[in-house]
Amino acid sequence: MQIDPRRLAVLLAVHRAGGVLAAAEVLHLTPSAVSQQIARLEEATGTAVLDRQPSGAVLTPAGRVLAEAAEHIEAELTDARKALAALREDVTGTVVVAAFQTVIRTLLIPLVHRLQDQFPGLDLLVREMGSDKARHALRSGAVDVLILEAEHPDGHTAAPRGTRDVPVLEEPWLVAMPAAMADPVSTADLEHLPWLGVDPDAPAALAVTERARRGLPAAPPPLHSYHDYNVALSMIAGGLGIAILPALAMRGALPEGVKAVYLPGLGTRTLIARHRTTRSEPRKEVLTVLDAIISLAAELDPSVPWTGETSAGTPAG
Repeated sequence: MQIDPRRLAVLLAVHRAGGVLAAAEVLHLTPSAVSQQIARLEEATGTAVLDRQPSGAVLTPAGRVLAEAAEHIEAELTDARKALAALREDVTGTVVVAAFQTVIRTLLIPLVHRLQDQFPGLDLLVREMGSDKARHALRSGAVDVLILEAEHPDGHTAAPRGTRDVPVLEEPWLVAMPAAMADPVSTADLEHLPWLGVDPDAPAALAVTERARRGLPAAPPPLHSYHDYNVALSMIAGGLGIAILPALAMRGALPEGVKAVYLPGLGTRTLIARHRTTRSEPRKEVLTVLDAIISLAAELDPSVPWTGETSAGTPAG
């Protein structure tokens, strides 16, 4: 059983506010986005967590267990941030973070500006690198933090000796398709549609695509292929096929003529931050950047990863 801690925070907000509408106002989300998060929590745990009554939402016994867990997590994070705050006055130095395009666009660029205000003596340098080059740069000391996709669908990746992995973000895989196509209800509806192929250098997208296609024996072989998610979106906008892409790749405005659809069963992509562990590392400034990355990722609403055309199968919000 995998439980996303952010969904526990949503459940706790509903409990404290007394209902979905009130919690949505507190969280600065739409009520439908809050309902989606509760529905996915119930799907993950296999049990109802809220008893919706005319006067508001009440926790079920399972919901009370999860809400208590959320309170413990909240308290621990508060303690951790207080400890970090005591170090902020003398956080200086340079931290180099390597990542790929979607992470740089949605996480690291905003983070550079945030850290400039919070820690004037801290310089965050961003490097776009392929995974093999970035791993070598981390080992050599040219990079301090590497953000990459977990190598296994469950997010459990064995970190190389001398390094440590920290979970950053879990996001759903979505079907990106031309807006003119009919909305699918399940993956079976994708069987006779044209698919885009995936370059082997994009292992996570390749694995989830192959897993989905294995259940579609009549699916036509791909005629076109991509490595970069932006290229995939351009191909989809041109009507060349459909693709399964991570939500982060579609955060922001989608190209005209493209829609994103959430379908159960596609799974999630886990992003991790890898750093060195030695007698002298991680340094104070590296820990500060790691905490800032995780905090900013937690602010992203995974149920509303994009703006633009959506469908009935897409998480509302």
